[in-house]
Amino acid sequence: MKSPDFAYVRADTLDAAFRLKAQHGADARWLAGGQSLLAALAFRLSEPTALIDISRIDVLQGIAVNGSMVRIGAGTTHTTIGESDIIRRHVPLLADAVPHIAHTAIRNRGTIGGSLAFADPAAELPACCVALEATFVAASAKGERRISARDFFHGVYATALENDELLTAIEIPAAVAGDHHALIEITRRSGDYAMAGIAVALRRSDDKIDRVRLVFFALGDKPVVAHVAAGVLLGTDLVEDQIERAAKAVSADLDPPGDLNGGPEMKRHLAQVVLKRALLQILNNLMRMPA
Repeated sequence: MKSPDFAYVRADTLDAAFRLKAQHGADARWLAGGQSLLAALAFRLSEPTALIDISRIDVLQGIAVNGSMVRIGAGTTHTTIGESDIIRRHVPLLADAVPHIAHTAIRNRGTIGGSLAFADPAAELPACCVALEATFVAASAKGERRISARDFFHGVYATALENDELLTAIEIPAAVAGDHHALIEITRRSGDYAMAGIAVALRRSDDKIDRVRLVFFALGDKPVVAHVAAGVLLGTDLVEDQIERAAKAVSADLDPPGDLNGGPEMKRHLAQVVLKRALLQILNNLMRMPA
């Protein structure tokens, strides 16, 4: 199929972007990397009156450390994030996630803001941001507001963004001593959407886990936080018996829908598999660390 007719305009500043949005109305769409939007246009899943190109707005680019926070411009590409020394040092979970995102050509154009705003429940970055307790910065002509990652995703392709708002930045707490992470997913082929995946962020002190976030993707209509399984791990050390207990507890956290890959029972099984693999990866890394 071919995309519908639409106007194309480009903004070089946020103020210009907001003026163009007001001019073209509620059916105008932001265009950043376009890796999800253009496919939706081709299948007539989206029929905007206009595309507002925001890819050259400087304030949407870049990665910086601000005190204890890492700020990532929403227009920063996946490739830039994956190659960033700042990200590898301070937000290593994102660095690990990038190679799982589609293919190189898409990572070169796709942006973190586009991925988050698109809110595909099988995408890696939304789950990572929830696990890392990120904050999203949204702006409009009326001003700026901050939205916690846990409150941002409302369902399949649905977020807390208002129609006139634009995601401008992501703020993530920088990793500290004792922080550990893992991202595991199962796909049919490299680059495919995940059949099941998990982003894990935990903190240990005095050989005990005192903070843990287990966030599944591709197992619900948005990133799913596994509170019950996390509760099994809190206050304990990361040992294989405890990992097994946490995996068994996952069923209380999930009610996955079936899809073309399999039914709910298979999805629950895959959830246990990715959880155990992620926690065992962290455990193996701990065992390799010098005493």
